[in-house]
Amino acid sequence: MELFGGVISISSVSFLMFCLMAIVALGYLLGRISIKGVSLGAAGVFIVALLFGAFFYEDLVAALPSAEATSTGLTIVENLGLVFFVTSVGFIAGPNFFANLKKNYKSYILLGLSIVLSAGLTCVACYFVGVGSESDPKEFIAMLDGILSGALTTTPGFAAAKETVRNLYAATPDIAASYEAAVTVGHGIAYLFGVVSIVLFVQLVPKLTKADMEEERRKLISVDTGSAKAYTGKLIHIDKMGFGVFGLAAMIGLVIGNIRIPLTSQGLSGTCFSLTTTGGALVAALLFGHFGRIGKISLIPSKQTLDCLRELGLMLFLIGAGVAGGADFVRYFKPVYFVYGVVMKMVPMIIGYLVARYVLKMSLLNSLGSITGGMTSTPALGTLINVAGTEAVASAYAATYPIALLAIVLVSQFLLVLFR
Repeated sequence: MELFGGVISISSVSFLMFCLMAIVALGYLLGRISIKGVSLGAAGVFIVALLFGAFFYEDLVAALPSAEATSTGLTIVENLGLVFFVTSVGFIAGPNFFANLKKNYKSYILLGLSIVLSAGLTCVACYFVGVGSESDPKEFIAMLDGILSGALTTTPGFAAAKETVRNLYAATPDIAASYEAAVTVGHGIAYLFGVVSIVLFVQLVPKLTKADMEEERRKLISVDTGSAKAYTGKLIHIDKMGFGVFGLAAMIGLVIGNIRIPLTSQGLSGTCFSLTTTGGALVAALLFGHFGRIGKISLIPSKQTLDCLRELGLMLFLIGAGVAGGADFVRYFKPVYFVYGVVMKMVPMIIGYLVARYVLKMSLLNSLGSITGGMTSTPALGTLINVAGTEAVASAYAATYPIALLAIVLVSQFLLVLFR
């Protein structure tokens, strides 16, 4: 079988499937381990995938035609998972999203900016603390920019940082490649703690504050009461499970996500902003979920389909990101870089919580949902839905996410230009 310019055998396919299933099985077993009521949940899949990448990545490369084929395959798995997860979230949040946003838009904007700007300022502080011990300050800021995107678990910020480095040093391709590699390594080093910390955070906060979860659910759901449009007639479904409309929304989302808006005078050949696959899929699904129907044709998949694709998407995303990140984690890891990642994660996460709870007076679950959106954390939202016992937290995530997405992309680019 021809794949990515090489030949892949049946035995190779069997090996790949075995690896995938092993990561899934062991990851969910790890995620089930609970210590005083706190567990990793789906993030257990990410940890197992990271370990697999660290110890068995070369075996995976040997099973495919080339290292490029392996990297491309993992990227496909990761992006497919993102599309499944984010599109599901958009459908779930859509019926109540716009009413919730209209009522609380100032809070969501302020919270999203607070999280991202505090993360950016923390990155600047780390630069001044550590630059004296680095041989190449420009490579160091590239590394820190990657750490920033990894700490905030943001793929768009990561992509923007790599593209900015490529454009800034286009006249010297070797230097550009070196700095781009630094961004990638930094992202991989910080990503693990970035995922695990917020997954644990959304579980620990309700326990530490001794929150009455039933009361918190009522507060959250009351925000959305009556916002969804009711329709008493009989709707026509394209298919029983709703895969047709799901695919249509994802397809439109991919088109939206690939629209590029130039941020420099170089036009499309320079630095551009886009919603990316993730943002585009979220926007399209939100619109489908909000309107719910066209005439008598339903635009909403069944709840069972959305629940299944949400979990499947999260699982695939964590596997793709984890295996790829694990391959470079051990090779490039330095303790001080990990410390920078911890600081860049904890400072904005704590500031975001304090601003949400004590400045904006948001309810607990609304605060946590908004923080997961402000940090663009897909795994944390999946965990929070389980912790909260309601999918209504997805509305808060979806409201803060676009604001944080734009802010992270701009901050990542600004830091590289500032310290060029």
